[in-house]
Amino acid sequence: MSITASMVKELRDASGAGMMDAKKALTETGGDMEAAIDWLRTKGLAKAAKKSGRTAAEGLVGVAVDGGVGVAVEVNSETDFVAKNAEFQEMVSAITKAALSCSNLEELLAADLGGKTVADTVTAKVATIGENMSVRRMSRLEGANVAAYVHNAAAPNMGKIGVLVATTGGDEGIGKQVAMHVAATNPASLSEADLDPALVEREKQVLTEQARESGKPDAVIEKMIIGRMNKYFEEVTLLKQKFVMNPDLTVAAAAKEAGADVGGFIRLEVGEGIEKVEEDFAAEVAKTMGG
Repeated sequence: MSITASMVKELRDASGAGMMDAKKALTETGGDMEAAIDWLRTKGLAKAAKKSGRTAAEGLVGVAVDGGVGVAVEVNSETDFVAKNAEFQEMVSAITKAALSCSNLEELLAADLGGKTVADTVTAKVATIGENMSVRRMSRLEGANVAAYVHNAAAPNMGKIGVLVATTGGDEGIGKQVAMHVAATNPASLSEADLDPALVEREKQVLTEQARESGKPDAVIEKMIIGRMNKYFEEVTLLKQKFVMNPDLTVAAAAKEAGADVGGFIRLEVGEGIEKVEEDFAAEVAKTMGG
């Protein structure tokens, strides 16, 4: 398979590796991007475990809580300018409140909002504001207590990152603190049991290859893998992460100290997972002038 310059650039952006290392990784793996990232990690040449989504959409995440029910809704716009528009923010607030009575995105889009469905409301707003918009995601969390936190707030209960945390016992304070922690660390799951098995297996394969490159005996390698996997779980699972408010404790220990148990969380960030198309404005102007 021919390795193109754009493939090399994509891998460099994803891994932080040098150009020649990225090209060699793609050559060794037949152009498979994920396998190339793993190859670079095995050689100690990649900085990240996985490619983080480059934000393609602007907009806001709205959060709302009613008793033991919390919802987070992502509403996208094309530009951040519109996300700061009061009219857009009023719509996001109304849609988020409507989500409290919905179980999923499909129900939300069909929900009534002042005589129109949510979907029709968004369509109408596109016509008045003049920019494409969409309700991209909705997540619902239930628990004895649900706390909400918004990071980079643009208005009350809406911002670039919205977090919900369900707890049992304790008070609202610990739930809010854990929500702030989740916003900062973006854990992959609540606990080891909740991690995607494919993700765990992939990580184990990478760590195994790294250990083998050390040339140490199999018995030592086995212990190395166990130790590194435990460290991995401490990094990506919420309950085992070091609590940002007190790094001497894990999140689970901090919650227990406050008389609470953390039962679940939701974290939505505007545009995560959508690749942003970078436009060369000067080139576009030159093309227009020339055409």
